[in-house]
Amino acid sequence: MTADPFFTVEEKRLLHSKYKELLSCLYQFLEKEDVHKMRNLMQRVVSLDCYGRDKNGINGLLRNIETALIAASEIGLKRTPVLALLLYRPVLKKVITLEEVRKTFDEDVELIIARLLRTSDLYARNTAVNSENFHHLLFSFAEDVRVILLMIADRLYMMRNGKQLKDESDRKRLATEASYLYAPLAHRLGLYKIKGELEDLSLKYLEPERFAFIKQKLNETKRSRDAYIAGFIAPVKEKLEKEGFKFDIKGRTKSIYSINNKLNKQKIDFEDIYDLFAIRIVLDMPDAPHEKERSDCWQVYSIVTDMYQPNPKRMKDWISIPKSNGYESLHATVMGPENRWVEVQIRTQRMDEIAEKGLAAHWKYKGVKAESGLDEFLTNVRMALESSDSDPRDIMNNFRMDLYKDEIYVFTPKGKFIKLPVGATVLDFAFAIHSDIGSKCVSAKVNDKNVPIRYILNNGDTVSVLTSPTQSPKRDWLTFVTTSKARVKIKQALREEAAKNADFAKETLQRRFKNRKIEVDEPVLMRYIKKKGYKTVTDFYLDISDERLDLNHVIEEYLEAERHEKENIDHSGVRSAEEYIATTEAEEIASQKDVLIIDKNMTGIEYKLAKCCNPIFGDDIFGFVSREGAVKIHRKGCPNEPEMKRRFAYRLIDAKWSGKGSESITYLRVVGRDDITIVNNITSLIGKEKEVTLRSLNIDSVDGYFQGHFTVLVKDVNALASLIGKIKRTKGVRSVERINV
Repeated sequence: MTADPFFTVEEKRLLHSKYKELLSCLYQFLEKEDVHKMRNLMQRVVSLDCYGRDKNGINGLLRNIETALIAASEIGLKRTPVLALLLYRPVLKKVITLEEVRKTFDEDVELIIARLLRTSDLYARNTAVNSENFHHLLFSFAEDVRVILLMIADRLYMMRNGKQLKDESDRKRLATEASYLYAPLAHRLGLYKIKGELEDLSLKYLEPERFAFIKQKLNETKRSRDAYIAGFIAPVKEKLEKEGFKFDIKGRTKSIYSINNKLNKQKIDFEDIYDLFAIRIVLDMPDAPHEKERSDCWQVYSIVTDMYQPNPKRMKDWISIPKSNGYESLHATVMGPENRWVEVQIRTQRMDEIAEKGLAAHWKYKGVKAESGLDEFLTNVRMALESSDSDPRDIMNNFRMDLYKDEIYVFTPKGKFIKLPVGATVLDFAFAIHSDIGSKCVSAKVNDKNVPIRYILNNGDTVSVLTSPTQSPKRDWLTFVTTSKARVKIKQALREEAAKNADFAKETLQRRFKNRKIEVDEPVLMRYIKKKGYKTVTDFYLDISDERLDLNHVIEEYLEAERHEKENIDHSGVRSAEEYIATTEAEEIASQKDVLIIDKNMTGIEYKLAKCCNPIFGDDIFGFVSREGAVKIHRKGCPNEPEMKRRFAYRLIDAKWSGKGSESITYLRVVGRDDITIVNNITSLIGKEKEVTLRSLNIDSVDGYFQGHFTVLVKDVNALASLIGKIKRTKGVRSVERINV
């Protein structure tokens, strides 16, 4: 097989074929000059070997084109995300710039590429999910679902071509990632066909013998299965045609992955599985109103259940109340010939396309109620990320569980329904209504019967929550709640309560020191706490609050530590500031109070403080509205302000502070003479400031001077100004300035 430097003959043929197919799929969505611009860019970047082969010999450009075709034809993505996918690697390799992308195409293409770049570690070829880059994926997911849809398309391409991976461990890692994360993501976004394929392929690579066994069994039983399906369908088809329905009816064998799950869970032989297939009836009724669709589906249900005895316990109605991802269908399990249970799925063509293509398909159909469910899910994702709770493995596991959980529908006394995962408790329901109701929940009435907060709800329950003003979240609540929203809110409340107790213990210790006329040296106290093995200052004060530490004993140990340090001070020379031991970080506590007035008169709006400029109470500020409607607060003079004004002036809104300030993070750069005593004096000074907390510091020394980066929590600009003034007056300090990080 002859080859040019980039393509084999077969690859060149395949590339032309797939490229034409991609253009055909996208043609009506492309702008006039898109194809010409793209061809010029592609010729340039291919000549620079930007799409070179990877370690397995896979051609990069062919992979990109085929992935783009999956994104367009199987997921339903259109112009902008597909262009972004094709240009992502040239931008990553710095062959072209984001600015060039914006000028050649538009800002939205540039935006998606920028978001893909943030997940470059995770998007890299054959990578495996870990807790570090998982956060990047979740942020991208919460920010722009199109990024995740592109990543699903790429993983599907790689799974379909898994045999090309030379290293068996790479193939297993890829399959594990697909099974652990991308199949659940496809499930949550309604991409059921892709989800099934990813699951089957993952089983094929991870358990090849098991996969081959089930596949062989299915092949052996295909003839008898086809005959049974034909016999089941024939009378149904005849009756539906007689009633004047236009439809398509077919049997669908269940996936190898789901059959394997049944074998494992039920501990049975292959021959004992009774529901190897499902019958799907798809009604052809284009442009029919949704009410007509629903009534016809129910009429078909009535016809089928008149012919075959239904199992009422296995009837599922996702037409009256669709799933959160937009899935609509009627599922009935009926007793067919030979006393075999058969699942029958009834839906329209519109519903079927949404079931196959998920989120991207529901964009096509107006009025499909999937956005609200997805928005609620993404809100929970953002909430989990914004929580300072922080074992990444917990977030990974909770997130994955949330992706796969089936739903139940529970009603308030006024008839409003709440969607919850199967296994949800009264407490989950209370938090789903409102965080304050969840925090004060003591019990509930379910269908007029008193039940405890641990009670597991069932589909169709009517729930009335009972609260008490004296109730507060308990740690054991985390053992039985199932929703991420409830877990995040409970952990947040527990942290806030711990912070209050720690503050009270700190005040008590300071009062005892004062009563005994002891002048506390803050750095000595911090070193004493660290030597006792505490990871955070808060943990130390919590032990005092819980009486695990005796105050008098702490004071005596502190005095001993202070005396010991004074005895060991070397007076013979000046020690470098770099020798300073950074103290443990204080914990940052988020405030939920309304401290902002946004857009002249609105309060109570959810907002976040921008990390690029870290505004604090009293700063001149403005708001920036994201595409999702979230508000970020920036300080006037923020380094990103000019660019935001130039590109997104319509998203800028007025904002000003209201009420009282709460602790916010800010950064200071201090330069001074290279002497550890000066740094000690600064940290001691900060420790004595009532409205300032030292969170962390980093010291570098060069040419007789130190440069210290101090991270502090301050109440407002007045407290910050006072602190800066006092540090400036410290002997040996040359300059102090507030900086952006």
